[in-house]
Amino acid sequence: MLLTVSTTHQPATDLGYLLHKHPDRVQDFRQSFGTATVFYPEATQERCTVALMLDVDPVRLARSRRKNAPDFSLAQYVNDRSYAASSLLGVALADVFSTARSGRCNAKQELADSAIELEIVIPVLPCRGGAAIAHRVFEPLGWEVEAEPIALDDAFADWGDSRYVRLRLTGVVRLADALSQLHVLLPVLDESKHYWQGPDEVDKLLRSGEGWLAGHPERGLITRRYLARTGALARVALARLAELGDDVEAAMDPAEDEEITQSEEKRVPLNAQRHEAVHDVLLDLGARSVIDLGCGPGQFLKRLVKSSSFTRIAGSDVSTRSLQHAAARLHLDTMSERQSERVHLFQGALTYEDERYAGFDAAVLMEVIEHVDPPRLEALEHVVFGAAKPRSVVVTTPNSEYNVLYENLVGMRHPDHRFEWTREEFAAWSDRVAQRHGYGVERRGIGDLDDRLGTPTQMAIFTRSGGTDD
Repeated sequence: MLLTVSTTHQPATDLGYLLHKHPDRVQDFRQSFGTATVFYPEATQERCTVALMLDVDPVRLARSRRKNAPDFSLAQYVNDRSYAASSLLGVALADVFSTARSGRCNAKQELADSAIELEIVIPVLPCRGGAAIAHRVFEPLGWEVEAEPIALDDAFADWGDSRYVRLRLTGVVRLADALSQLHVLLPVLDESKHYWQGPDEVDKLLRSGEGWLAGHPERGLITRRYLARTGALARVALARLAELGDDVEAAMDPAEDEEITQSEEKRVPLNAQRHEAVHDVLLDLGARSVIDLGCGPGQFLKRLVKSSSFTRIAGSDVSTRSLQHAAARLHLDTMSERQSERVHLFQGALTYEDERYAGFDAAVLMEVIEHVDPPRLEALEHVVFGAAKPRSVVVTTPNSEYNVLYENLVGMRHPDHRFEWTREEFAAWSDRVAQRHGYGVERRGIGDLDDRLGTPTQMAIFTRSGGTDD
């Protein structure tokens, strides 16, 4: 993976003083997960560019994992970590340019204290939520942002864009501030960390965010993502940020980014209402075996495990990181043998057939379909309804008509949503799927009812005709 920092502040070669790295040398720095190399592709009086190239050793990275960290696939060895900027690059940057990040430069201290013209380029950057997230986090810091989505495959344009962007930042910023911002925001955009986070991670965030994070309009999103949505740590960090700046209360809502809360006090979170509604439906259906498709970090799985009504429970997700969080949430490593036999977690993509999806009384797709690109939705329908064929399928998704009731909401409820349907659109989709695959369907609403706009979440309950296995 690669990152470049350029300046046209003259003499441009003063960048070498600020970074404490001589332009005429190529330097290697050993990391626990690979080797970081610093070199200068260009160094003239008019323009100087430094490059940080990180060569990740996937075997070394896998061996650095905690011994009790759950492993679900070859993803720990075969992944994008060697090619896409992530927390690995953020850690290497903090180590290699540690003195520059502190703002110290004995030879050019006045320059180190000054904002200078900078250009930062990252050719491949994971950006969960799309290019809009990059604009949201960098533009308030004074950067001009170019975030160009990278296609999944140039040969198949209808596949759409990947979650990666080519990022280019330009602005007049103090170099130390720029490096600290990158250290924090690389894992924020990727929404992933390669290491376990303890309480000291809050101090790291506040140190790196000193002078800019407390006043950032997206400080809540940044804090939750940087701390990997660890609720307790995020609340501590946001409370400490509140002591540093004004009007930070809005950032202290520990809900997921997808949850848009209304102004009424002490409202039951919509996420909790969804869990309650789907759980009740599964009980009404008499389901004994349930698979949560797109289970994420396992919030709903935890509820299922607590109920003795379900004798077999499975969770599947495309993200190994989410499965690791789910395993920790369920305490799989300390669960009794009898209990652990009830629960199975595995990695899988819902657009590809997988025999492990089959054989369940009920499947749950809770707030999942709207994250699928429309051209791939038919593949998901085939996998779930045509191949796996559970007796029942419960699907929930946002009601886009309700969005006008959310203050300050522009666009969709979550930046990673590929679409959000009206009630009429959801009804047309669910009727078509039911007819094609031999299911009956019933639709209900979840959340506070508006007489004109309906409920915030819409739910479809599919039941296979005849109600028995083929």
